[in-house]
Amino acid sequence: MNPGDPLIDVRALTVRYGTATAVDEVSLTVQPGEMVALIGPNGAGKSSLVNAIMGILRPAGGRAALGGQAALVPEGRHVFPDLSVEDNLALGAWRSRRDRRSRDTAWVYQLLPGLVRVRDQRAGSLSGGQQQMVAFGRALMARPDALVVDELSLGLAPLVTADLTAHLTALNAEQGTAVLLIEQNARLALGMCTRGYVMEAGRIRLHGTAAELRDSAEVADAYLGAGS
Repeated sequence: MNPGDPLIDVRALTVRYGTATAVDEVSLTVQPGEMVALIGPNGAGKSSLVNAIMGILRPAGGRAALGGQAALVPEGRHVFPDLSVEDNLALGAWRSRRDRRSRDTAWVYQLLPGLVRVRDQRAGSLSGGQQQMVAFGRALMARPDALVVDELSLGLAPLVTADLTAHLTALNAEQGTAVLLIEQNARLALGMCTRGYVMEAGRIRLHGTAAELRDSAEVADAYLGAGS
């Protein structure tokens, strides 16, 4: 990656399921160290876009290029329920090309101390918030340059979401990890990130700084509620 190049560079990306178009010529970028929000309603095509960026889906057109290593925190967490927290974390580094020290989980427990007391428990026995923390830790084990987080707050209590938000913001500030945050909760996403995109019906409808989007009457009416 050359200086100034985006870490995530999506250009005219199209994703189709048969004859149905889920993502229609979407373009977006995430620069190194940047936190970017992608907001929109359920069914807008956000997760299809994420899966194409991560190479899980093959696009029908356009491209998604990564200028470094990216790791995904998937929607719905998807931990390995019968494995311990420790084993879930270790699996996050299984494809690492770095030395064996990269498989050491100790540094993740320092970042996410709430996992220490449950490290030997089955991941499937944990609360939703704890499982989301495991999913974060598993992604971090890849030592990514960019973290792609699909629906951070889905199904979680506000206090749990606030805790996860604090961890994610600290990770960005202290380690420079770029973040692409995909969220239905626009207030949360635009409060965390400096820039954002609004996706509806498979297309980017608006983009700009977080402040510009918060001040947009269209965004306020559709996503932030009355009086925002």
